[in-house]
Amino acid sequence: MRLKIGAAIVLLIALAATAGPVVTPFDPAMQQLPLRLAGPDRAHPFGLDELGRDVLARVLAGARISLLIGVVVVTVSAAFGTLIGAMAGYFGGRVDDCISRVIDVLMAFPGLLLSIALVAVLGPSLGNVLIALTIIGWVGYARLVRGQVLRVREFDYVQAARALGAATPRILFRHIVPAAVPSVIVQATLGMAGAVIGEASLSFLGLGVQPPTPSWGTMLSGGRAHLLDASHLTLFPGVCLALLVLGFNFLGDGLQDLIDPKNHHDGTRAV
Repeated sequence: MRLKIGAAIVLLIALAATAGPVVTPFDPAMQQLPLRLAGPDRAHPFGLDELGRDVLARVLAGARISLLIGVVVVTVSAAFGTLIGAMAGYFGGRVDDCISRVIDVLMAFPGLLLSIALVAVLGPSLGNVLIALTIIGWVGYARLVRGQVLRVREFDYVQAARALGAATPRILFRHIVPAAVPSVIVQATLGMAGAVIGEASLSFLGLGVQPPTPSWGTMLSGGRAHLLDASHLTLFPGVCLALLVLGFNFLGDGLQDLIDPKNHHDGTRAV
């Protein structure tokens, strides 16, 4: 059930974001100053912001930013983390020690604080947000794949391939890494939620996507000054952010239950 609910939520938001110009005819940057802070109505279902911009159009544009960042960060992090984790688990020894120490150091810092520090050094921009979230994102995949490889490398079919003289890359990517793919897929689904929250958090603090580009984090930050007279400025982007994160968590939990039916979770997985 959670798999279907999560997939439905994510698919619905993705379709709405993709079909943004069809859902609303207004440009996210178009200003109607005489109507600033107007509440929801038939023409503007989510109301207007402090500059008279359509909130629905900006929410949909922000969804495209969030999904883009999630896909890019998870793809790069999963690929790099899988490679590093596979090398650590397969070769062991000094290679494993060096990689494990790097992983331990990065995991010792709270992810959000580390990403804030990185973006503060690199400068606020969409590209630097991608870099910062990727730098902290690959660690979880590397640790996961390392554990899987340590287990699989002792299997008989891997030992047989090694005895027959198969090259190391072939053993790794033909016989060992595929065994870790299901776990990586689950981690990637949950990682999408983490990337979305990370981007929104950085944008909320002014370190992420810069105006006038719409972002759920910047919308929430800008709406704080109008909580009493225009609560729709924070309500709609906040609800959409919560729904997307909840959808990815449900999707990840559902995939985990599908892959490993014996492993059931009591609630939504935290990211």
